[in-house]
Amino acid sequence: MATYNKRGYKPKTKKEKDVQEEIDIKDSTTAEVFESLDQGASRTEEWVEKNQKPILYTIVGILAVVLGFLAYTKFVAEPNELEAAQELAYAQENFNTALESSNESLKDSLYMVALDGNNGKYGLLDIAENYGSTKAGNLANYYAGMSYLEIKKYTEAISHLQDFDSDDMILAPLAKGAMGDAFMQLDQASEALNYYEQAAKMNANQFTTPRFLFKAGVAAIDLGQNDTALTHLNALKDQYPDSEYAAQADLYIGKAQGGN
Repeated sequence: MATYNKRGYKPKTKKEKDVQEEIDIKDSTTAEVFESLDQGASRTEEWVEKNQKPILYTIVGILAVVLGFLAYTKFVAEPNELEAAQELAYAQENFNTALESSNESLKDSLYMVALDGNNGKYGLLDIAENYGSTKAGNLANYYAGMSYLEIKKYTEAISHLQDFDSDDMILAPLAKGAMGDAFMQLDQASEALNYYEQAAKMNANQFTTPRFLFKAGVAAIDLGQNDTALTHLNALKDQYPDSEYAAQADLYIGKAQGGN
């Protein structure tokens, strides 16, 4: 077989001629492939040479963006996060003092201190405004919304709770449910029901879910939507029979059934 490739060799039989033709075709195809690759490489080199400056500017631009982002993270975002967290610790302490106070006549004043700050320290409103892009600034909106809810400023409560964004298992549904409470106090039971239902569906757990299933049922009765009320209240009894709200459900189930 190797003799087919010897210089000057001429095949004699038909089989030898067929084999030689196949070798010649392969050699020709290989040559065409390499020629095509050479031409492609040549065109690429020409294009790169022609567009050297735009390519360089693009690379420099990408590097500038990456370095700028890293610098912003290191020298702006991280210090802001730390500063905001320190400010929030003081405001949160005031919020907790108001929440735990047994002196009802002082509660509103204590919540206002949490909102507005004192002794040169930022309150929740300042933190939410000045550090809105940080985790602490986001959390400040939650506490501000809850504070306004406690002092019966329901529109302000809704505004801050809407600005709070979280997927926390407890805080997220509590914020939605608190918005429901605010709308309920504003005599907007339809909006309240919507938020109670959202809260009940979020991150099912033993703490928030039965609470907002119950409130959704009560809001639905207020709206005359007794079938909806029964759906929520029966789900409460079936799924969370040991919760404190399940014990109250029968009374409202009776009201819903009586209204049908």
